[in-house]
Amino acid sequence: MTDRGNLRTVAVIGAGYVGLPTAATLAHFGHHVVLAERDEPRLAALRSGRMPIVEAGLDELVAESVRAGTLRFTASATEAVVGAAFVFLCVPTPQGDDGSADLSYVEAAAKEVGPVLEPGAIVVNKSTVPVGSATLVEQVIGRTDIRVVSNPEFLREGTAVRDSLHPDRLVVGADDAHAAAVVGALFAATGAPLIVTDATTSETIKYASNAFLATKLSYVNAVAGLCEEVGADVRDVMLGLGYDKRIGFEFLRPGPGWGGSCLPKDTRALLHIAQQAGYDFSLLAGAIASNEQQLARVVAKVETACDGSVDGVTVGVWGLTFKANTDDRRDSPSLQIAHRLVGLGAHVQAFDPTVAVGVDDQDDAGPADLRGLSLCADSYGAVTGASAVVVLTEWDEFRWLDFGRVLDVMAVPSIVDARNLLDPAAVRRMGFTYTGIGRQ
Repeated sequence: MTDRGNLRTVAVIGAGYVGLPTAATLAHFGHHVVLAERDEPRLAALRSGRMPIVEAGLDELVAESVRAGTLRFTASATEAVVGAAFVFLCVPTPQGDDGSADLSYVEAAAKEVGPVLEPGAIVVNKSTVPVGSATLVEQVIGRTDIRVVSNPEFLREGTAVRDSLHPDRLVVGADDAHAAAVVGALFAATGAPLIVTDATTSETIKYASNAFLATKLSYVNAVAGLCEEVGADVRDVMLGLGYDKRIGFEFLRPGPGWGGSCLPKDTRALLHIAQQAGYDFSLLAGAIASNEQQLARVVAKVETACDGSVDGVTVGVWGLTFKANTDDRRDSPSLQIAHRLVGLGAHVQAFDPTVAVGVDDQDDAGPADLRGLSLCADSYGAVTGASAVVVLTEWDEFRWLDFGRVLDVMAVPSIVDARNLLDPAAVRRMGFTYTGIGRQ
């Protein structure tokens, strides 16, 4: 087992939105990292220097570590763990039908690597897992010489590299405090505060954090709705809130609803945990219900912009990912709204900078989440002949479009800005009808 001073040999299982930034960060800190990814196209992309996910700064960080010899890739998880002092499990934990996290990938990874782990190795749960998962992994591995530690990630897609290099805090949980401290030491170069606790508390911190952020977003969207009713401007309301240091400015922007791979899954998982424990977490249930209402409110705004109905109407959509600067469409509110419009009879023409046009989106061979949408090569194609365009993802490039050209190609110059991205006065002067969120 390699241990050169404070530098260690680390295996990372899974090259997704968590595993790849984690591996690249640890390699950047000088640890020798072997990243295992069994998906052949994804592995081939990594080996050729192409990133399989959109993440600012990731390609440079990976290339730097590959050149330095601190990061390499393999298709075999068992090969990756040979000689490794630490094994990070960064595999998916999708949401089950009842809202609980599906741990089948975690269990399968633990079962696969368990027999070949180095004596004394530490297995680290990096995937978001429910309370009690560290014990479950220990049972699956079935070895008394292996310790399991919980080290939840707090990465934001789009800024995962920055969040990895400069985290707000590091949380490590284990029954063995020494094992937890040693895992924390892997990230000592970040200088971030280290919270060492038990595994159950560590796992709860992750869910509680995301559920709090989701609740904050639901509150902001609800306040935006109130602003529309009373004639207030949500931008100034949020400015007044944000300057309160107890609240801060983060997550104070109203939008079409919250989504992505973390917040919906984690809020429902935490609600499921509460229900299983017999705890009435009605506050969290309300935040989830409020988010559903926000999706419906945005759809209603588009219907209003189209004289009350979108049936048979062409609607342009700008943005399909759950937020800008990522290619992740999992649980995207943008996609949900686009499909709801299709369900109401609209012909939806959509453009997103990360969605390649070329596969027939009406064909069963295309990505399942894009079926029913007409994908366009650019923003102008998405609005050609449209009676309304709805801004659903806050890609900065939408601010700087030639709105004179947009005006020329639209059938009806109507904008529904579900991200408050545009300047209402400027587009209205050009002749557009503008509807935002919580603003006049």
